[in-house]
Amino acid sequence: MLKLDLQAVEAFLSREAIDWELRQQERLLQAALKGEEPYRDSLGWLRPEEWASNAAVEEFRQLAEEIRREADVLVLIGVGGSNNAARATIQALCNSGKPQVLYAGTSTSAYPLNQVLEQCEGKSVYTVCIAKNFETLEPGISFRVLREYLRSRYGADYARRIVTIGTIGSHFDTLSAEHGFRFLPFATNIGGRFTALSSVGLLPMAVAGVDIREVVRGAEDLRRRLIGEPAQQNVALRYAVVRNLLYQKGYRVEMLSSFEPQLQGFYRWWRQLFAESEGKDGRGIYPTASEYSEDLHSVGQYVQDGSRILFETFLDVETPTASHTMPKTDIDDQFAYLDGKDFAQINRSAFEATFQAHSRQAPCMRVSVSTLDAYHMGQLFYFFEFACYLSGRILGVNPFDQPGVEAYKQLMFQKLGKS
Repeated sequence: MLKLDLQAVEAFLSREAIDWELRQQERLLQAALKGEEPYRDSLGWLRPEEWASNAAVEEFRQLAEEIRREADVLVLIGVGGSNNAARATIQALCNSGKPQVLYAGTSTSAYPLNQVLEQCEGKSVYTVCIAKNFETLEPGISFRVLREYLRSRYGADYARRIVTIGTIGSHFDTLSAEHGFRFLPFATNIGGRFTALSSVGLLPMAVAGVDIREVVRGAEDLRRRLIGEPAQQNVALRYAVVRNLLYQKGYRVEMLSSFEPQLQGFYRWWRQLFAESEGKDGRGIYPTASEYSEDLHSVGQYVQDGSRILFETFLDVETPTASHTMPKTDIDDQFAYLDGKDFAQINRSAFEATFQAHSRQAPCMRVSVSTLDAYHMGQLFYFFEFACYLSGRILGVNPFDQPGVEAYKQLMFQKLGKS
């Protein structure tokens, strides 16, 4: 079960200040759990069963099994919220590589797209293209290239290798119907960055071999827990309250850190969630991430001796998913003190030492899960989504819009000659 440890924060925030603010936000917690009316068009993620019912999950699983039987490669086309959750989960949990999952639609550069095409040669290829309204440039141009590539390879049979996920009634829906692509609805009342527990996240996860029933179960269990927890113990509210109190004290950067390289994709999902939800109206905590232990030899210096502008949230996986015992050797490499120790023990020692050292210089929180599996990925997605909702509301912004994202798009389309 997911846990939150705030003990190391108390050197920077008094327990009394935290408890007082939790009492002030109790009414917000209750309203958010029910779903506030002003945001009802964006709260489809709040009750996982709305878009991840047993029937929907089974539909995704059956389609995924069909693709898994025939595909050597799945190309997942999408950008931001349209692929981050699936990508994070696949990178964390799937090592088999059957089918191999490649990613397109994340860049306007030809380089990564050409790499994808090279890796598709000689293999059975399927693609899932996710675009809420099919107006975003990156997935649009990649889909055209992959679509024509499949048509050149498979002829009239190419359409069955394409699954599209978009808004019902959109141009993407019409295009899919005209050309015979299998179409799944993009959740109508969820913004892209909150779509982990819908077709957007769950279908690609299932194709990669993730047990999506466990992902959904983890999220549902955490929701039931949040409903039952009073404000003083509620893990999501406590996290949201502390990060806002730190923001008020001048800590304007939050760094998510972990000693598990499997979570690299999760950092990307988390950064988008908080940056796009809170960075508006001249406000917001800047979200960044560090991959330990590698970044201890760079960013670690800043944490210890740099400007006091950041606080750190550590993601802790208590039971690692990999093990390797340090072999003995007759070569005097001066690491004999590690003979017989497992890498898990070494990694844990590095984690605890870093947490201890950093918490002397900056506020540090710890979010822990017992192990990294589908169930706990579901818990992490739901925890941060709900906490982000609360945090944005405490900050005083709308957590579900993103007006600033459109600024560059209008200028870009103008330069490209779009009317």
